[in-house]
Amino acid sequence: MFEVCLETIFITGTAGSGKSHLTSKIVQWYKDNSYYPVSLNLDPGVISLPYEPDVDVRNYIDIDNIMSEHGLGPNGALIMAADMIATKLDEIQEEVYNLNPDFVIVDTPGQIELFIFRASGPYFVSNFQSDNKINIFTFDGILASTSPINFISIALLATSVRLRLNISQIDVMTKRDLVIDKLQDIIRWSSRSYLEDSLHNEKNVEHSILSKDLLQALHKNKLMQNPILISSLTMSGMVNLTAALSRVLNLGEEKGD
Repeated sequence: MFEVCLETIFITGTAGSGKSHLTSKIVQWYKDNSYYPVSLNLDPGVISLPYEPDVDVRNYIDIDNIMSEHGLGPNGALIMAADMIATKLDEIQEEVYNLNPDFVIVDTPGQIELFIFRASGPYFVSNFQSDNKINIFTFDGILASTSPINFISIALLATSVRLRLNISQIDVMTKRDLVIDKLQDIIRWSSRSYLEDSLHNEKNVEHSILSKDLLQALHKNKLMQNPILISSLTMSGMVNLTAALSRVLNLGEEKGD
């Protein structure tokens, strides 16, 4: 058993939603504010990253070797690699523990279905030893801002992730700088009544009715969050995000207080 004293922040979301860029910015923010964070890359199939991982699952799992040894194509190798992550938990845990960080920021695989909806991902999250854990779910701002139905669809996925991981979760909408013209709509969609009105105006009546039913269910069960708007380019929204992380992880108290 490891004796750890750290906070763990998992970052999940669909492929292309900005998980890796957000990982790099959160790490940098904590460094700039006199903490010691480390980054953990859990994507064995990623080729390049916008940061240098302090701990990297690719040191334990090699996609090319899996393909050659088992005669698998890229998709089959990614599935096997995702399942193998859980078997490397102890080695990864020890490597993180030896670094003795304040925070570990975990960049999860791009293929969310392989990490969230197979057994290995929730197993890793559940058994990774940490004082506190939280998940940040990334809404792709470009996709979510195109229509209220897309907004609801991603909110439903965020809820599925929360139920699968069973830890605290904060939702963020990335790429704020790329959806400036849609910001007012996104902010208004945080209001249930405005979002319902927007859904009522959708052309596809069947999809509109289904989306409103889903919205009501999410609100009834208090599963609907207002995502924090983030730009990994300009760092806009980072203060709001880190304040929310502090509230959840430390009940609003800074580490060391």
